[in-house]
Amino acid sequence: MATPTTTRKGAKTFTKGQVLGTAFLFVLSVYFLLPLWWLLVSSTKSTGQLFSTNGFWFADIQLWTNLTNLFKADDGVFLTWVGNTILYAGVGAVVSTLISAAAGYVLAKYQFRGKEAVFGVIIAAVLVPKVMLALPLYLMFAKLDMVNTFWAVFLPSIVSPFGVYLCRVYAAASVPDELIEAGRIDGASDTRIFFTVSLRVMSPALVTVFLFQLVEIWNNLLLPMVMLQDDELWPITVGLTYWDSLRTTSNYGLTVTGAAVSVIPLIIAFILLQRFWRSGLTAGAVK
Repeated sequence: MATPTTTRKGAKTFTKGQVLGTAFLFVLSVYFLLPLWWLLVSSTKSTGQLFSTNGFWFADIQLWTNLTNLFKADDGVFLTWVGNTILYAGVGAVVSTLISAAAGYVLAKYQFRGKEAVFGVIIAAVLVPKVMLALPLYLMFAKLDMVNTFWAVFLPSIVSPFGVYLCRVYAAASVPDELIEAGRIDGASDTRIFFTVSLRVMSPALVTVFLFQLVEIWNNLLLPMVMLQDDELWPITVGLTYWDSLRTTSNYGLTVTGAAVSVIPLIIAFILLQRFWRSGLTAGAVK
C-alpha cells in the first residue's frame, strides 16, 4: 500500500493513486448523500414549494407545520406505523442476532455430521433474492391462517443467512477453543459458556448483524405489503407508499416528511454503534 512521502520542508505529498482514490470516494459520498440532502430540504417545504422551488435548497421553512400535519393525519396513524416499525425492526433484529449468533457459534465450534452441508445451504440462501420468497411465504402463512397478523412479518424477518455466516466466521476467529475448555473444566455448561463468555467475545460481530437486520427490516416493503391488509399493522414503508399512491396534493408533503422522520432512528443507531460495526466487518474480511 502506498504511503504519503515527506519533503525536506516536512510537507506531506500524496501519490497519484491516493488522490484519485480520495476523489472517487468523495464522488461516491456525494452520490449517496445527495438523496438524503434532498429529503431533508424537502421536508421543510410546503407542498406547493416542493414543485415550484429548487429541490436542493431551502425555501420558507415549514418544518413544524409539516410535522404537525404528519402526526395529525388520519387520526395520528403515523405514530401507529412508527410503533409497528420499531416492533418489527427492533425486536426482530435482536431475535435475529441471537439466532444467528447461536447458529454461527455451533457451526464454528462443534463437530457433527453434515455440518459443512448445512453451512453450504446457508451460503446458498444468501444468494436467493428475497423477492422470490414472498409468494411461497404468503401461501405458507395462509395455510397456517396467519396472514394479516404480526407474526406474518416478524417470523420471516428473524432469519438471516448472512448473519449466520458472519457469526460463524467471527466465532472461529475470535473464540479460542482453550477458553471453552477452561469453562468446561470449571463446571460450566456449554449453554452458560455461550451466553456468559462467547457472546461477549463476539459482540462486534453481533452489533454488525444487528445493524444489518435493523436496516433491512426497517426498510422492508414487499413482505409487509403482501402479508398485511389492516393499516393498524402496517410499518412506515407500507403506510407512506399508501399515502403516495393516493396521488393527492396534500399527501406528497406527508410522504416526504414521513420519509425524513423515518430515517432518523437509523442514523442514530449507526452513529452510536459504528465503532463496533467497523471492527465486525474487518474481522469477517480477513477470513
